[in-house]
Amino acid sequence: MEHASVPPLFNVAICGGTHGNELTGVYVVRELQKQKMEKVGSVSITTVETNPRAVAAGRRYTEMDLNRCFTDVLLSSPITESTPYELRRAQELNAQLGPKGSAEAVDLLIDLHNTTSNMGLCFIFYSLDWITLHIYKYIQNKMSSMPVRAIQLDIPISNAYSLESVGKHGFEVGPQPNGVVRADVFNMVKEAVDLTLAWLQEFSSGHTFEGGTVEAYTLVKSVDYPRDSAGKITAAIHQDLQDNDFKLLRSGDPIFLTFSGETLKYEGEDLYPFFVNECAYYEKKIAFHLAQKKTYSFPSICVKKD
Repeated sequence: MEHASVPPLFNVAICGGTHGNELTGVYVVRELQKQKMEKVGSVSITTVETNPRAVAAGRRYTEMDLNRCFTDVLLSSPITESTPYELRRAQELNAQLGPKGSAEAVDLLIDLHNTTSNMGLCFIFYSLDWITLHIYKYIQNKMSSMPVRAIQLDIPISNAYSLESVGKHGFEVGPQPNGVVRADVFNMVKEAVDLTLAWLQEFSSGHTFEGGTVEAYTLVKSVDYPRDSAGKITAAIHQDLQDNDFKLLRSGDPIFLTFSGETLKYEGEDLYPFFVNECAYYEKKIAFHLAQKKTYSFPSICVKKD
């Protein structure tokens, strides 16, 4: 296996509350702030509650989805009196943690989220680079008692719409119903954050991490709910699909049950569903996503010396 020396990571941002009703990240960030967690080894830590208005209101967002405001186009759009709060906030966060795509951007950005889907601990990446793959593998090995998965959104970084794209490396984590804090989910996400910080400390101290392989799910397409001519939903997720995120979906498997009792079956190539029946995706007309499972290899790495 090849070996690579990569530049050191000097600064990391840990963010929560991008969606105001996803509370794990809010309370993890507040706990880190309470502990005055500002440095791990040579790595500086910035903690940010990203959408305080939405958190105060207990809503996903106040005017528009903050986690869809980080494309290059939106970040460079002029601010006027009618600009939604979340777009203003996105530009503030980009100035604080970026600018996106620049040398000044934070080296790693962790944005903590929750989902109503049954996805376990799940990392969402735009680019599966060596840093994020090593962190993912490290956490997967350390948290072996639970499934730890990764999703790649194969989108050009200029079109990447979510907060973690502002950092040079970034990912999202976390499962939980909206508007509540569950101790088991909080502890799981906090452990993943603590392990990330432990990896950063080992990496910055000169430790060599061995290469290897990991599996990740690459988004292929999204599936909407069946609708009538007026655009109203006519079916719910079938009980055989509900809560079965990442279970291989084959042609002929049931996916919807209409409100009149008819079972609708999947047609197409075998793929893996995720974000099944996610509450926040009803407005986005997404019943679930479908992905291919791929294996990615990565080299041994250590920090590049001056």
